Amino acid sequence: MSASRYVIAVDQGTTNTKAVLMDKQGRVHHRASKPVSISFPKAGWVEQDATEIWQTTKAVLADCLQMCQRDEVAAIGISNQRESIVVWNRHDGHPVSKCISWQCQRGAEICQNLKSRQTGNLVMSRTGLRLDPMFSASKIAWVFQNDLELRARAEAGDLCAGTIDSWLIWNLSKGHVHASDSSNSSRTQLYNLQTLDWDDDLLALFQIPRTVLPKVQCSNTVFGETRGEEGIPAGIAICGVLGDSHAALFGHAAFHPGLVKATYGTGSSLMSPVAEARPDKQISSTIAWTLNGQTQLALEGNIFATGAAVQWVGKFLQLQNPVQEISKLASQVPDSDGVCFVPALAGLGAPHWNDEARGLISGLTQASTSAHLARATIDSIAFQIRDVLEAMQRCGGIEIAELLADGGATESNLLMQIQADIIGRPVLRSSSRDLSAQGAAWMAGLGSGFWSSTDELAALPQERVRFEPRGSTGDREQKYVQWNAAVARTLGTPTSKGSLSDE
Repeated sequence: MSASRYVIAVDQGTTNTKAVLMDKQGRVHHRASKPVSISFPKAGWVEQDATEIWQTTKAVLADCLQMCQRDEVAAIGISNQRESIVVWNRHDGHPVSKCISWQCQRGAEICQNLKSRQTGNLVMSRTGLRLDPMFSASKIAWVFQNDLELRARAEAGDLCAGTIDSWLIWNLSKGHVHASDSSNSSRTQLYNLQTLDWDDDLLALFQIPRTVLPKVQCSNTVFGETRGEEGIPAGIAICGVLGDSHAALFGHAAFHPGLVKATYGTGSSLMSPVAEARPDKQISSTIAWTLNGQTQLALEGNIFATGAAVQWVGKFLQLQNPVQEISKLASQVPDSDGVCFVPALAGLGAPHWNDEARGLISGLTQASTSAHLARATIDSIAFQIRDVLEAMQRCGGIEIAELLADGGATESNLLMQIQADIIGRPVLRSSSRDLSAQGAAWMAGLGSGFWSSTDELAALPQERVRFEPRGSTGDREQKYVQWNAAVARTLGTPTSKGSLSDE
């Protein structure tokens, strides 16, 4: 058992890099945050500066380490935005391309070409993931297909490629470790859920040399140790790595099948532990985590634009503070008065998986106001969550009793109440501001001996606020019919209606 007083967890997200200093009782003693810029060089393209991601990570870690002594820290854990990729020089550690964001659609043509070759079923059967440009494989493939010099360097073993966790591990260890955990690797569309290894057939399909990829290890592995940076002493274990959605599930103490969580961020992820992978065209199978050699599988549905939808409408309405002002506007009206907003700003994710879909605002009348559009935006988040819950219940045979919720957008009581109303189930909002970081800290603590078991973690205090559904079933279903009609217009398909059974 560790005699240390703290673990530190980095939560490297799309718009911010955060870190928390957590004690053995699960209390956060200090938190630090730095914004991360994001750019949109072309329609559908989204990218970031990999060096900035590392610099902000270094800054928040140094901030937390100022609050304690070096020997008081058992380990540094990592939670990270998933599917985003970095390619860098193996010899000097410099990025050779931009960080291509999980939101980026530049790999769409690669995916379309592979679909035309009837490879979608192969990809899904091996990885549990639908062939889609959101996942990492087409992004790495795009880098090498569009720069023949980089391809030659990759084949010669001079380059590394990986998700954000592997980029941070590399930098923290000063190039001594190129590794990733199973949760992040399972999001690349290159990792075989049966063999638990990189799949040679898929590497050949995407034309990616195996040598560029990281070694895949358990989520609670001691990956290495810090080698000394400005503000970051040498010798601290790098231990406990999870993709952000997986970390949030772990932070909810949802260690066993039967629980469903939704993380509300730039996009949203719903995830539920399951006993076996279930390849499905609407819902992904993935690895939740691998703990002490035991792999926990999960079902997941990814939504591209939830918080991003709020940001876009805020800019569209020329609001100074989109998040706060959209919520304030939305609360001024009892409903959207028939206005629907389908935020297919970069296509639609689960359960539709259509990267050519584009956003749609419908149901406008002369009586429509900015408040109705704001309310439709909040509603769109809750409706998209319900769409995934519908598909998840069908695919996994999951009986949805309640929804665990986390993420920045859950601070809106209005959204949480609307969510409960739309799904007709209670929503339990975590009071933790740092649930993904908490999950990474817990995993780091298990790997370093700071905590002894998941039972010990489950016994730590968990504060939640409960939102009970209001309104009639008839009103709920009528609104869902309107939403389905708007989605059908977006997709150019006949209207269909599903419902969450009360049985």
